Amino acid sequence: MRSGTGPDLADLRRRAAATLRRNWRGSATVPTAGLYPHQWSWDSAFIAIGQAHLHPRRAFAELTALHDAQWGDGRVPQIVFNPAVPEDAYFPGPAFWRPLPRHGPPPGVSTTGLVQPPVHAAAVLTIAERHPGATTDAAVRRLYPKLARFHDYLFDRRGVASGLVGIVHPWESGLDNSPAWDEPLDAVDPGPAGGITGLRRDLRHADAGHRPTDVDYARYMAVVAAYRDRGYADDDLPSLPFCVVDPLFCAVLAWSEQALAALARRVGADPGRHDERARELTHQVHTRLFDPVLGCYVALDVRTGRAVAKRTVAGLAPLLLPGGHRPALLATLAGPSFAAPGVRGVPSYDLTAADADLRRYWRGPTWVNTTWLLWRALLAHGETDHAERLAADVVCLVADAGFREYFHPVTGEGLGSDDFSWTAALLLDVLAREP
Repeated sequence: MRSGTGPDLADLRRRAAATLRRNWRGSATVPTAGLYPHQWSWDSAFIAIGQAHLHPRRAFAELTALHDAQWGDGRVPQIVFNPAVPEDAYFPGPAFWRPLPRHGPPPGVSTTGLVQPPVHAAAVLTIAERHPGATTDAAVRRLYPKLARFHDYLFDRRGVASGLVGIVHPWESGLDNSPAWDEPLDAVDPGPAGGITGLRRDLRHADAGHRPTDVDYARYMAVVAAYRDRGYADDDLPSLPFCVVDPLFCAVLAWSEQALAALARRVGADPGRHDERARELTHQVHTRLFDPVLGCYVALDVRTGRAVAKRTVAGLAPLLLPGGHRPALLATLAGPSFAAPGVRGVPSYDLTAADADLRRYWRGPTWVNTTWLLWRALLAHGETDHAERLAADVVCLVADAGFREYFHPVTGEGLGSDDFSWTAALLLDVLAREP
């Protein structure tokens, strides 16, 4: 990526740093004030990667705060609720998730019972490689056992479909209302959705046309309630109203398991089980989730055994892994579904699909975090020209529209909330790692 006569990169760095400072709450960073007033799991991993370019200690503090809320069974929760924030500032707030089980978070800590994509070990390795030294070594020694316990939980408790790892709510994918979840969610009775609008707090901070619908939210609540009411137990996962294998979640887990092996070597632990689990999960993803007709990986509905034939950005995430169907993925990434003329970044959904909505959350807009994941994958595979194009797209999107939550992939319009932390954090990483 070249500065040339384009955006003022120094100014962008200053503004990104200012965004992260505004959203810092003393021990962790909120995604953005107002819309997301608590700590989110995979947000914190991305934020820590950006913070490493500003305050390495704060980067480790971010991840330490998150893992201090780790459950007794090893899961790292999707949201850690800030007790200083009013209960009704976010829906569904802490009360909706109670009662939390005995294997839940530490006493006095309120969280959700869900997880999110496990980017954390990869984030810790990224920070450690950038800032070698005794302080980093000590932080890695503290975090490694917690990272390993989270991965143990996912492999041991969320194993489905003979070697793959499942999620039990669309929110666990991070891509909440992806079209990939339409078919599995169609089987969920939303109940009366009419009262949802009054409960939702997101519509106070973002345009309703940019957000999931009320029917989406009603189904989300039904899925949460079913999991909560069984004490967040992971026995017989297919009996839950939603259970799928997500190619992004599995690819990120295998990628982070590789990172966990590298961290194990740093702390003198045995990397063998991490290497083996990464290899096996990578093999399962490549052999069981690839759709040659779509030219990408697809989700698997565990309840029905059917593949979900939707071409989404999640289906490109296995580019993070060695081997597989890389030529086909690169062709899909460069083709009309994700890279038509004028498109910036990587859209979240197939631009040629009849149900694409380029302003609504994960149903078409470009997000910086998924674009960043693919940028990292392209660099790892030596695809520097394509990586440089994505880096330039990220810079131009932010320069033109600000630190928005997501962007229209064609017009570049900023969508969702403003002052979004992972947009600022990952921009800093892009600017620091020019191909």
